[in-house]
Amino acid sequence: MSENKNVCSGGPTLIFSCSGAADVGEISDRAARKLSKEGAGAMFCLAGLGGKVEPIMKKTASASKILAIDGCNLDCVKLCLQEAGFNEFEHLRVTELGMEKGKSPATEENIDTVTARATGMLS
Repeated sequence: MSENKNVCSGGPTLIFSCSGAADVGEISDRAARKLSKEGAGAMFCLAGLGGKVEPIMKKTASASKILAIDGCNLDCVKLCLQEAGFNEFEHLRVTELGMEKGKSPATEENIDTVTARATGMLS
């Protein structure tokens, strides 16, 4: 695999999300699934990046755009992407949208708030 992991034009739009145990992780995950279902991009495997799984690394390297959705300020998704060598991506943190970890249930309203912001970032 090439060591050049800059995002190239013409590939897919990929969405990586937090799926952590906290409510903001659930919101991140469900927003990413909704974005994928709506065709804004394809939700992709963050664990595969962590394991540096060859086909996942290659597809990520060919992405035209990458969105990282983190639940909180620990920024696990952002750090996983960077650790895998990807530095060009949009980054969205759920807690910066007025939601508080441990106090923000995964309601449709909260998921829609994240989805709307993400859609704007991907346009």
